[in-house]
Amino acid sequence: MRRHAPRRLLGVLATATLAFTLFSAAPTAGATTTATTSTTAASVDSAARSADAAAQPLSTSTPVVFVHGYTGSASNWTTAMSVFRLNGWAGSNLFAYEYNSYGNSITNAQGLATFVNNVKARTGASKVAIVNHSMGGLVSQYYLKVLGGNTSVSHLASIAGANHGTTYAGACLVYTTCQQMYPGSSFIAQITAGDETPGTTAYATWYSACDGVIIPYTSTRLDGATNNNVLCQTHIGYLTDTVALGQIADFIAS
Repeated sequence: MRRHAPRRLLGVLATATLAFTLFSAAPTAGATTTATTSTTAASVDSAARSADAAAQPLSTSTPVVFVHGYTGSASNWTTAMSVFRLNGWAGSNLFAYEYNSYGNSITNAQGLATFVNNVKARTGASKVAIVNHSMGGLVSQYYLKVLGGNTSVSHLASIAGANHGTTYAGACLVYTTCQQMYPGSSFIAQITAGDETPGTTAYATWYSACDGVIIPYTSTRLDGATNNNVLCQTHIGYLTDTVALGQIADFIAS
């Protein structure tokens, strides 16, 4: 694979509010890579990249829909969109879906379905790719599996997705979305029963033992997906991790 540069009632409300920020606030820390090669090696690498691009001239034409996590927003994807543009995507093919973090993940998934249809109509594409983070994994999985959205999605990349729930959601159970996100909920049971990766969509996940919010951290893994165990990355750190985001861009371009 090529590598590219690159938020309980009254007495506990304050505590819950502090916990909420961990799902969405994006610090500036991010991973970087360096590569130093000789002029000859650089020339060979450049030629190889050009040959590969020629072999897949339409690989970066797939519209990408980014789906944020709990209490997140489109602003969570600023770095990701920059990475995708550096890897060949036009800004006009990058979209961020926003939803109500305190509402209902079923409603939010229905909204995602409408959003994807609008993106397809706007771009003329038959399919889009979806990149999600945290609770965005639940919204995406319900759309693809229960609402049949897999027929409209070429690639699904789940970054620290709460795909099998997280006990951390116990801090905000006053909200329906957090009840749905808690392990063992009927919502989780629905999206994990049977085939977790339906259709011809290519699925991949990125997860880490250093996550701290998705508990257990292996909750992100999906049966039938390419599951990438990142050595050590925090839940929010992924949003500015140019290495992981570059890998995701490569995955979608494949």
